[in-house]
Amino acid sequence: MNKRPKLEVLHADASLVVVNKPAGLLSIPDRYDQTLPSVKAIIREEYGSAYVVHRLDRETSGVILMPLTPEAHKHLSEQFEHHTVVKTYEAIVSGIVDKDTMTIDIPITPDTRRKGLMKPSAKGKEARTILRVLERFRLATHVECDLITGRQHQIRVHCSAIGHPLLVDADYGTSSSFLLSSIKRRYNVSKGQTERPLIERLTLHARRITFLHPDTNQSMTFEATPPKDFSATLQVLRKYAAPYASTFDAEFF
Repeated sequence: MNKRPKLEVLHADASLVVVNKPAGLLSIPDRYDQTLPSVKAIIREEYGSAYVVHRLDRETSGVILMPLTPEAHKHLSEQFEHHTVVKTYEAIVSGIVDKDTMTIDIPITPDTRRKGLMKPSAKGKEARTILRVLERFRLATHVECDLITGRQHQIRVHCSAIGHPLLVDADYGTSSSFLLSSIKRRYNVSKGQTERPLIERLTLHARRITFLHPDTNQSMTFEATPPKDFSATLQVLRKYAAPYASTFDAEFF
């Protein structure tokens, strides 16, 4: 049996639980291996029940909401269906995003050539993401994304579609990890050692969620601080890949 990870609980009451999911943990049980740990299984074991209204990719960290009763499940499902739940993510994407704010409105459909993945398609389901730039670096951009719709892999597909895939995303980008040596000049690894990546999972974190409590209809917001690997990557980018003072300098880098 796989060891059960400890979940950081941000809120719990009789109707719902909100947790900060670590990267590497499934949101729901694996279809083929029920022994793999998941948020749903852990909550069900601790609270007696668990229902699913949304999920995060296994390698995405951050805030996830799970109702505990059929009534709460119905109420929250309707909020997700009507796009009234506000889900805000932080991401580190490749390249320099020029616009401070943009709305990405690109339909998404399953990619029949790559099982389990999605692709942009005019025949796909409506998908809208609002992207805002938080920080720019010489080779990457720290952004915030509001999911208006909640399609599978939406942020990953949308960022890739505009030419700025996640800094680490082997499926929709080009890299499976991010190394300090890629931006620090004269970086040396000790003899006999191999460089450990700063981050080797999706550079995506579900930062914040706002919804109406199913019992009181009061607006609630919960926030999850990005984990160490995400924060460390940002710190290194600030130190070694800060933007040049002028665009003239940047052109001749």
